[in-house]
Amino acid sequence: MSILYDEGQLAIATESRRALEARVSKDDLLPLLQTSGQYHDGFWMTAKEQGWTALALPETYGGLDLGIVELGLIAHQAGRTLSGAPFLTSSFGAAKAIELYGSDEQKARWLPGLASGETIGAIAFASGPDALPAAPAATWKAGQVEGTAPSVSGGLFADVAILFAQDGGARALVIVDLDGIERKAIDSFDNSRCIADLLFAGASAEPLVTGEAARAAALHILALQAVVTAHEQTGGAEALMEIARDYALTRKAFGQPIGAFQSIKHRIAELYGLVELARANAIHAAAREGEDDFVTAAAAARLSATEAYDTAARDCIQIHGGIGVTWEIGLHLHMRRSRTLALEQGSSFFWEDMLVDRLAGETT
Repeated sequence: MSILYDEGQLAIATESRRALEARVSKDDLLPLLQTSGQYHDGFWMTAKEQGWTALALPETYGGLDLGIVELGLIAHQAGRTLSGAPFLTSSFGAAKAIELYGSDEQKARWLPGLASGETIGAIAFASGPDALPAAPAATWKAGQVEGTAPSVSGGLFADVAILFAQDGGARALVIVDLDGIERKAIDSFDNSRCIADLLFAGASAEPLVTGEAARAAALHILALQAVVTAHEQTGGAEALMEIARDYALTRKAFGQPIGAFQSIKHRIAELYGLVELARANAIHAAAREGEDDFVTAAAAARLSATEAYDTAARDCIQIHGGIGVTWEIGLHLHMRRSRTLALEQGSSFFWEDMLVDRLAGETT
């Protein structure tokens, strides 16, 4: 694929940006920070109405049969406007796991609901700081799950979860129907992510992948989500760069715009470079889906997007000075989101190790 989008893809980007800017505002998002257990209904309703939940799923199950490139375009615009729910990414991850590894019965049961957005999916792989732990906290035996899936993004409202669990001395990727499952809401840095611990006590679960192949399957799903998240991070970094630029052109000090000072203009120029590198890596990774180097490309996209968003969030506040830390201007929304996304789908340490191992020819 070319590093440039075609006409149809550009139309997706334009229309998704128009829809989100009309329906998502800072005033909608600020109250969510102080409330645990709520998300922005307007964003999620828009995602369902526009068909974004169906974008990368097969037509057989109500999808639009496009790909992660097009979903990345939506995620980029969601990042610009600070989407108020994590479900676009988490439901995509759950749906792809079922599409790629599930039985016909499992696909027929879950994919139509995930495509319409009426069913919400979650990915429960991590345990503590490890995105793919050697010893997952939950165990799967004889079709039942015991234990806890900690800090699951979207877990508070999810209907189905894809769980990475221990299976005797091996690992397993299983589907868990979350109806009736106990959930413990976590008051987090960004409450709109609806993070929760999922507490299993003999819950029934169906296998997707068992044995040695389970970790590789889980890593592939994690990489798919990481690419979507990289697009979202790039969108947030781009928005912050533009906010900083516009402020530097209008705010004056010593009789001239602060953008005339080298300490400001150089910082904004550096942000531009980081954003464009992150954008190129994200597009490249999306285009490599299905290829042998997909995980390598996903790791590079994830790392560059995390650096771009983190740096933009910090520098934009610095450029604004004292007003940058006020509640009203809302830059802390991006700061909170940048830190939250830096941990979802695995931290930079996880993806750095993964990238080094892949480049060194060691696959794990």
